[in-house]
Amino acid sequence: MSGTQQQHHTKQDAPVKKGDEPALKGTFVSVLLLGAFIAISWIGVFVLFIVRN
Repeated sequence: MSGTQQQHHTKQDAPVKKGDEPALKGTFVSVLLLGAFIAISWIGVFVLFIVRN
């Protein structure tokens, strides 16, 4: 790697416009659904544990 230099890009190198941000609505909904599934699973297992004791 002699003779080559790595360039570090920062936010100042490429200014980002506000309109260029990706839409994250689908990601947000997916995370909410996954969280709801995990919470319902935990509650279901807890209820099953309580009922069997």
